Amino acid sequence: MATLAKDQLHPVDPLDVSRSELYRDDTWQEPFRTLRATAPVHYTEQSDYGAYWSVSTYKPIVHVESLPEIFSSEVGGITLADFLPESDVKMPMFIARDRPVHTAQRRSVAPAFTPSEMVRMSDDIRRRTAEVLDTLSVGEAFDWVDTVSIELTTQMLAILFDFPWEDRRKLTFWSDWAGDIELVKNEDLRQQRLQYMFECGAYFQNLWNQKVGKEPTPDLISMMIHSDAMSHMDQYEFIGNLILLIVGGNDTTRNTMSAYAYGLSQFPDERAKLESNPELIPNATQEIIRWQTPLAHMRRTATQDYELEGQTIREGDKLALWYLSANRDETMFEDADWIVVDRPNARRHLAFGHGIHRCVGARLAELQVTILLEEMAKRRLRVNVIGAPTRVSACFVHGYRKLPVELSRY
Repeated sequence: MATLAKDQLHPVDPLDVSRSELYRDDTWQEPFRTLRATAPVHYTEQSDYGAYWSVSTYKPIVHVESLPEIFSSEVGGITLADFLPESDVKMPMFIARDRPVHTAQRRSVAPAFTPSEMVRMSDDIRRRTAEVLDTLSVGEAFDWVDTVSIELTTQMLAILFDFPWEDRRKLTFWSDWAGDIELVKNEDLRQQRLQYMFECGAYFQNLWNQKVGKEPTPDLISMMIHSDAMSHMDQYEFIGNLILLIVGGNDTTRNTMSAYAYGLSQFPDERAKLESNPELIPNATQEIIRWQTPLAHMRRTATQDYELEGQTIREGDKLALWYLSANRDETMFEDADWIVVDRPNARRHLAFGHGIHRCVGARLAELQVTILLEEMAKRRLRVNVIGAPTRVSACFVHGYRKLPVELSRY
């Protein structure tokens, strides 16, 4: 009801790309194509999230991301939604902090995602992926999102946090509530979200307490405890950083795994190319991440007046960096709306961001998706989509709720 009331206050702006229905209905491509062609830095005066600038092409986004002192992550947060009123509690997270706090806290968790850690974890990821795939029956319908994408990513999160295995689906539940920016439009849902975030924090506080005073272990909670930058966080900052790591670890990988199933079914010639040339799998992973772009935007807030692409950004203005659009920028990616498994520059995508805030877990996301594709190829399994996907209805997490499929062999 809150959304309807807002819609009645002002007419729909066809170039307001924050509208949730564009993502629910998968119709975001055309307005972004118009923005890229006519107004790569465009001011939207009225939206459900207030006034904001859309930055929709590749080079200006890289430009903004390269100036973190001018375009802050901390001043207004990292999404178009303002989750909390000024009088309410704040839950800081290092992706929404500026230097030097951002640098120190990011450095605390970065050891979990080094190349050597990827090598250490790869056998376990492969074993768990194989176990999930071997439970699937060829020719029987099932929901790929729940059975494969959520299960694999939730298992990985449980290992990263040393989280109780039997409760691992709580991580998906908390992630879905944390990442749904549409909730700000309804005060009851906003308060319910806050309650769930405190429940998440209380659960993790118990895990934290169990590790205090113990020898370091290779999980994220232990790394925080043994870090000067994160060992003395208050409860709100602790919850904030947990939300960041849960959403970041869950949504990128989960929705790319679903995009693999859905996307390749839309481009059967490319799927056949990949099936005939499994050596293309690492590059195909990058291409699927580019094509899907699991987080559609990140927000920055100007700390001073600045001219960008001929437009004057004023101090305090909100900018949406539309990674989703930049990854379809025709000046960077030929036939950008297509999945091309051997695309030569697929790795140049911006799905993980750019600059100091580039996704700290990018290597792990790439590894998980690559192993899934390799294990599918080893079994000569093909995903056949048998119904329309149910999509996330929001402009932040760009993903899938359900995807009905069945498997065949090739």
